[in-house]
Amino acid sequence: MLRGSADRHSDAVGSSTRGAAVVTGASRGLGLAIATALHEAGYTVLLTDVDADVVAEVAEPLGGWSARLDVRYDQACQVVAARAAEHTGGLALWVNNAGILATGPSWTHDAATRRRLLEVNALGGMNGTLAALEVMRRQGRGHVINVVSLAGLVAAPGETVYAASKHALIAFSVGTLAELRAAGEKRVHISCVCPDGIWTPMLQDKLDDAGAAASFTGKLLTPQAVAARVVRLAEKPRPVVSIPRWRGAEVRFFDAFPRLSLRLAKLILATGRAGQRRQARRLKRERKAAKEFKPGWPDRGSA
Repeated sequence: MLRGSADRHSDAVGSSTRGAAVVTGASRGLGLAIATALHEAGYTVLLTDVDADVVAEVAEPLGGWSARLDVRYDQACQVVAARAAEHTGGLALWVNNAGILATGPSWTHDAATRRRLLEVNALGGMNGTLAALEVMRRQGRGHVINVVSLAGLVAAPGETVYAASKHALIAFSVGTLAELRAAGEKRVHISCVCPDGIWTPMLQDKLDDAGAAASFTGKLLTPQAVAARVVRLAEKPRPVVSIPRWRGAEVRFFDAFPRLSLRLAKLILATGRAGQRRQARRLKRERKAAKEFKPGWPDRGSA
């Protein structure tokens, strides 16, 4: 077995008319939501993650097919792609969702942190894409969806190194798609989905982190809403999709006028900090309501 990959519970997998779908980083949050939505849409889903035990557990309700995968290793991605290709219908879809976030000014990250962000977010997405394309080009069909982030469309202060890794992934994705079309490959697709901040474990411990403010400048999305959009994208490929669409237009505007974005940097971060406080208050209200709720006995009337 190659480093970074180990198959689990594949014997439990049934047949699917849509073929196999691989989701990386699928043990929780957005990855698990995407895997669940694809399962409900009729795909046989191979859930992968670096935590083999957790991903095996969450895979049980979805067919029980899981594998340990560290996306930093290209050969490990190739093993998973080959395993998925053996499924009836072949490898139909590969979703590169695995990613990590580190916040704070770029100069506060040590070399190891910078390297890990780039290895997981950028090189990991490239490894998964190329492993899937090796199978899909041979099949003559298939679709890779790369989960990028709005940070892949604009520089995000406080998340600079993270944004750099996502910029690399979107450039690689769109460029590789152009190369596929130039080579005459018309049934193999690559799409990028760029969601706004999502209320997942990646952000749930960042309410007091000023470095994460950029992720709170819009309305936080639910993993289920983004997963539903990924399922629709799987059916109708598009090079780049932002969620919500208007936020994509907004950040592209700032990217087109960097001097303006620099002037507004403090205001943007202040808006994000206000968003963090709103989310904290919302959570406090929800927890208080849950604590105060005490279901009573039904009224049976008088005897």
